Amino acid sequence: MMRSLAFLLPPLLLAAAPPPAQVAVPGGLIEGVAEGAGNPLLFRGIPYAAAPIGALRWKAPRPVPRWTGVRAAKARAPACLQNDYQWNHADHVRSSEDCLTLDIATQTLTGRRPVMVWVHGGSNRAGSAGDTVKAALARRGVVLVAIQYRLGIFGFLSHRALAAEANGTSGNYGLMDQIAALRWVQDNIARFGGDPDNVTIFGESAGAQDVGLLLAAPAAAKLFARAILQSGTPNFGLPTRPLDRALRIGNQIDALTGSNGNIAPLRAASAAALLAADLRLHDESLESDDFLWLRPTIDGAILPDDPRLLLRDAPVRPVIIGSNRAEFGLPSGRAHRDANVDAAFGANAGKARAFYRLDDPDPAPDPRLGERDLRIATDIIFRCPAGRLADLLAEAGWPVWRYEFDLAPDGGRSFHGADIDYVMDGRSIGPGLSMQDYWLAFASGGKPAPSVGPVWPAYRPGRQHVVFDAHGVTPGAALAAMPCDWMDRI
Repeated sequence: MMRSLAFLLPPLLLAAAPPPAQVAVPGGLIEGVAEGAGNPLLFRGIPYAAAPIGALRWKAPRPVPRWTGVRAAKARAPACLQNDYQWNHADHVRSSEDCLTLDIATQTLTGRRPVMVWVHGGSNRAGSAGDTVKAALARRGVVLVAIQYRLGIFGFLSHRALAAEANGTSGNYGLMDQIAALRWVQDNIARFGGDPDNVTIFGESAGAQDVGLLLAAPAAAKLFARAILQSGTPNFGLPTRPLDRALRIGNQIDALTGSNGNIAPLRAASAAALLAADLRLHDESLESDDFLWLRPTIDGAILPDDPRLLLRDAPVRPVIIGSNRAEFGLPSGRAHRDANVDAAFGANAGKARAFYRLDDPDPAPDPRLGERDLRIATDIIFRCPAGRLADLLAEAGWPVWRYEFDLAPDGGRSFHGADIDYVMDGRSIGPGLSMQDYWLAFASGGKPAPSVGPVWPAYRPGRQHVVFDAHGVTPGAALAAMPCDWMDRI
């Protein structure tokens, strides 16, 4: 009788259900999810540090408190707190101060596969890990990690009372978060099938800037093997911010909130009040306060010196550096054009003005570079700093590869961020060619040399690079030598 009953049961009920994907991490057990055949296991919203709330606001990351039972790690976690700038509205409405989490996508929990850690962009004041781990890149033999970090006033404020708590240092809490996340990866990624000795960090825009600062930061020296910077450099072409100047921004917070130099009222203040104050902060050295949290602060701890000097003493690591052909326009618009050119080129500003023909009527837009002001902004914020950084690292003996990206799905210009889908989702750049293939080869073996496709020459000699465009992958040399040879900022 029992045999006949078994015969009547559906085959799916007879088969043993696969065990849930559970992993022990600091804090306790987590359980991920597999979203269908062929897709990787996903673990979402894993805490890598304690929630930076209350007394932990503007403190270095603390260890994760333990939880009981099994923690579900299946849903997208909240973004870090941020104002609504419209382009980030979805992250704004689901943001929280309790946000120090990371996501992982892995094919299996065994093995030792290359690890790629994504640092999201958003001017260090917005953005999130989003659905990065759902990208096609995660199905290409790597363990993909996406991290979140404190933003804006919560992540980068310097304040005199905070400096008094920390032996005279203050600021860069968002960078501290990133370093804590990378330490977590070192300690735990083997449990997800990743190789802690083969970690590549990569990011775009502010994420690329932070990658560059992590290359410079002594505390991050042993936490990753190589790096990719997409449309961002350590300084974004801006001068560094000395701590005394950063503390002046903290003075503004006191004036706006009435905290009178005390940190206790600021730690007790509502998140909404601090976000509102963030919108009113000003840096007198910038033409646009949109760049407020992109100007790196020499805090004395995470960044004990100018990134340029720190990089000269940092361990040599392979690096890819690149920018897009037409990124975005001038900070604060055309009215600030002269000031931006003067600040960027310094003593060579006259040469730059002549090169761009700034005293002549506006020329017709270039089909790929765009309007003159777009070209100027792309040069001074992206293309020239990328070249100077590549020079600095190559001259110090680092293996460097440089690129320029000039593709868009609609055939338009390669505006800021257009490269992300080509890396994450493997969008084709020609028959059998994918930008993603070069990134994967680099993450796997330290060189962007896939089995198929043109050779990407190292940056030196001759400032060699490749262009990713409608023609595929084309080697070139001396990218934007003029006017970039007249600018000395990274």
